[in-house]
Amino acid sequence: MVTFQEKKLSNGLKVISHYDKTSPLAIVNVLYKVGSRNEHSSQTGIAHLFEHLMFSGSKHVEDFDLPLQEVGGENNAFTNADITNYYDIIPSENIETALWLESDRMKFLDLSDNNVAIQKKVVIEEFNETCLNRPYGDLWHHVSDLCYQKYPYKWPTIGFTPEHVSSISKENALDFYARFYDPSNATISITGNIENDKAFDLVNKWFGDFKSNQTVQPLLGKEPTQTSKRTKTVYGKVPTASIMLAFPMHPRIHPDYYTYDLLSDVLGYGKTSRFYKKYVIEQSIFSSINVYITGTHGPGLFIIEAKPADGISIDQCRDTIWKELSFLKKEGVTTYELQKIKNSLVSHMAFSETSILNKAMSLAYFDSIGNTQLINDQMTAYDGVSTSQMLRISKELFTEEKTNEIIYLPIEQKG
Repeated sequence: MVTFQEKKLSNGLKVISHYDKTSPLAIVNVLYKVGSRNEHSSQTGIAHLFEHLMFSGSKHVEDFDLPLQEVGGENNAFTNADITNYYDIIPSENIETALWLESDRMKFLDLSDNNVAIQKKVVIEEFNETCLNRPYGDLWHHVSDLCYQKYPYKWPTIGFTPEHVSSISKENALDFYARFYDPSNATISITGNIENDKAFDLVNKWFGDFKSNQTVQPLLGKEPTQTSKRTKTVYGKVPTASIMLAFPMHPRIHPDYYTYDLLSDVLGYGKTSRFYKKYVIEQSIFSSINVYITGTHGPGLFIIEAKPADGISIDQCRDTIWKELSFLKKEGVTTYELQKIKNSLVSHMAFSETSILNKAMSLAYFDSIGNTQLINDQMTAYDGVSTSQMLRISKELFTEEKTNEIIYLPIEQKG
């Protein structure tokens, strides 16, 4: 059980505090409710660019990292389709250093022409390295574009093309900053050896006098129900063929999320999972296979991704996957399989709750989807999943008309 208290400042900034007197450290986690889904389709990649810009200096701090390091702290950040999250790990007695730094870049970020130009080059280099010059690096560009017709998950977080990033101007950056890096669009979670009242007082000290634009964010639209199979074949400099099947599923906040998650584990988590045990170890159909879900704020995906073993064709891979899915839809999941996965999940979640960093990020994340209490309630939700629910989801999910299939082949096979 994670005990916490919540408050909202007059400018709309949400503050969550969890006091853990056993730790010598404190975490300051700042989550902004902005990700790649908030970008314009003609200028993607700006949310990720901002993750870099937030470390490039602010009005009173030329180097964000140095003051933290001088008081024994460290920091990092990540961006995804839904959120951008920054965190500082610091000795609890030095927590004001982190709050000072975070407040300065929330309000006074240096968005000079030079800084924007430098970070654009960094992001474009990252794009080239991770997407264009790495085997299968552009896979999610194809998956996103195939699976989503309306909802703005049609491009990965890094952006649709490097040209989109290069086109971002200082004025574009200033507009994005004003709209999304606003107190009313942020959550600060503090965990560790800071009493709750003190945490609230310190956040109010450093952020309380900030004015909010209170910008009303546009609606993101609704993804239409998929009614027919979609397929795409991609060729690239890859060592072997691969196949990915993606099926649309409900958003993270939906009650069925927990069933999807457990079902993906039954099929593909660990060496005793169905796909791995049967078709990697026993029958050598796949050289590797992964099953996972995206768990996004908006409409998500249930993914099966496989590479064939030597001498196995993509057609054989596809047939094997569907053979197992058909068996699942007919016979369901056994009570033993489901309980084994639940037991594993309990251990994993219990371990994660020993980390004040995990707790800080989870508190802010659950607030971002509208229910902070899920940090304590989600295990009950997982435990309540039944074999009948698993069977229902299997039948609803794994149908031909809801299939998105990507085949990735070595370029030399292109005929």
